[in-house]
Amino acid sequence: MHLRDLVQFLSELEENNNRAWFVMNKPRYDILRGELLTLVETLIAGITRFDPAIAHCNPKKAMFRVNRDLRFARGKPPYKTTFSAAITVSGLKKPSQGGGPAYYFHIDARGMLFLAGGEYAPPADRLRAVRQHIVNDAAGFQRLLKDKGLQTVFGGLLEEDKLIRLPKGFDADAPHSEFLKLRSYMVRREVNVTKLSPEKLPDLLLADFKASAPLVKWLRVAGPTP
Repeated sequence: MHLRDLVQFLSELEENNNRAWFVMNKPRYDILRGELLTLVETLIAGITRFDPAIAHCNPKKAMFRVNRDLRFARGKPPYKTTFSAAITVSGLKKPSQGGGPAYYFHIDARGMLFLAGGEYAPPADRLRAVRQHIVNDAAGFQRLLKDKGLQTVFGGLLEEDKLIRLPKGFDADAPHSEFLKLRSYMVRREVNVTKLSPEKLPDLLLADFKASAPLVKWLRVAGPTP
């Protein structure tokens, strides 16, 4: 993927976020979109080596659209200024649609690569299942918290946006009770890729996704997604 061209395109789109500009620059977008598809295909093949369940993920469905759904984002610009993808077993991307744990990344208009593994803001039923899995598999969750890759690469589970109190139905004496307050179960980090050689991007993503794989796999065992 030509990172300089992508960042330049996204930067210009951020300044000219309207349909007229996008239509004029659609050929540029199509080329970059094709490069994103190639990257996602490479990532799926690479992830499959350490997480075989991903093998049948459809790369085209893994990519997010650049068009914003204005039915749910009134007043916002019509186009997103990121190129992004979520690689899941089901092929579904959004937690609300039952996408489940994912290997996710996006690149923004400033050349920042955001990558993550796990489950972001799952629906209530799924969130409860994950919390119950923590209680039922306290030893497994403890091993996960101590996982070298998760700690070294990401610094452990993301603990932002926690509940103040324990969710209903869970006891303060439950194993890992503080982690029952989380609304998302994920790891993440950001990397500036403006000076990164394009050929190194897949390896960077795959290395971090491999580090996050223990969390993704553990979440998958929590039960079927809604």
